Amino acid sequence: MPYVMVDIEADGPIPGDYSMIAIGAIVVEPSLHREFAAHLRPISDKWIPDALAVSGFTREQTMEFADPKHAMETFAQWLAQLKSQPVFVSDNNGFDWQFVCWYFHHFTGKNPFGFSSQNLGSLYKGLVKDMRASFKHLRKTKHTHDPVDDARGNAEAMLHMIEELGLKPSPGLVG
Repeated sequence: MPYVMVDIEADGPIPGDYSMIAIGAIVVEPSLHREFAAHLRPISDKWIPDALAVSGFTREQTMEFADPKHAMETFAQWLAQLKSQPVFVSDNNGFDWQFVCWYFHHFTGKNPFGFSSQNLGSLYKGLVKDMRASFKHLRKTKHTHDPVDDARGNAEAMLHMIEELGLKPSPGLVG
């Protein structure tokens, strides 16, 4: 059951009405070499210019992105090569999870992550026993709103929590 750090970019606040336009994922392990990335064509005519602007893409660019069904099938295949049930982790799992879960169920019929997710920020708050604490200073990779960069930075922070702060992951989850 490997931890997989996930980050997405979207053109609005909820899936279905709006679209996930980019996804990045990385297996949380010291090498940080197993990663996935995809850009997805919008599924809706609705979009919020300010939300899309965060990603750095124009609406015209997103219309040239990959078919979302193909992208999600490819992501599912990438997760399947991990050989065991992955654990979804993200900085803002309330946002990222809703899109990933919806897209998996809508386009592939099931979510390889199952029915739960982990929030990195909440994990850190509990670890340091401070509800106001932020883990973001533990990132090495700059937060750019490129989902792979952001997933990598968050994975680096989680590895720091494990290696330096005494977080005990489930046995065999981090190599």
